[in-house]
Amino acid sequence: MFEASHIAVEAFCFVWHLQVIFILILLFQIVMEHTLEQLRYPIGKFQKPEEFSDAGKKEWIVVLDALPKWLDALIENLDEIQLQTPYRPGGWTIVQTIHHIADSHMNAYVRLKMALTEDNPAIRPYKQALWAELPDVQSVPVNVSITLLHAMHRRWTSVLRGMAAEDWDRTYYHPEQERNVPLWEMTAMYAWHSKHHMEHIRGLRERMNW
Repeated sequence: MFEASHIAVEAFCFVWHLQVIFILILLFQIVMEHTLEQLRYPIGKFQKPEEFSDAGKKEWIVVLDALPKWLDALIENLDEIQLQTPYRPGGWTIVQTIHHIADSHMNAYVRLKMALTEDNPAIRPYKQALWAELPDVQSVPVNVSITLLHAMHRRWTSVLRGMAAEDWDRTYYHPEQERNVPLWEMTAMYAWHSKHHMEHIRGLRERMNW
């Protein structure tokens, strides 16, 4: 009788320990997922503003104007090994991130000009993950893309500052999203995009104490 009770207690303890281990594993997975999500979206995902405002417009232009200078500072004194470090597990390296920003913002600048000169043009999406694997990403120094961003953002922000009030409501059609995108929303998104990737690099430097 005593032996049977002892076996029952041991069985109960075994099951209890299994449950505790399962819970700990689950909590670890949740924490890891949360951490990776924070690394992937350090300032959160893009939230479309509820409406267009003059204050918002000014803020977006300030961010776009500042991005190339932010990148100048962020890569200062980094060596090749550091530049080839991913900002998160499974993420892009600093090199890939900076070249991606140039690729992405070139597309944005062209979309802006198309929307300003055509009636709701359909834009052409591109496979950004594949672009980040093309040979030029590894063979061209990052400062070339940053120089490109300096020139392009100067022209981009010049166009934005010269737009009439009604221009901000002009749209382009995004075939993947299957909707019309107003230029004010596009500008808000690329201001977020600038800070989003800037924080990827800044956060990595901070975590690595570079």
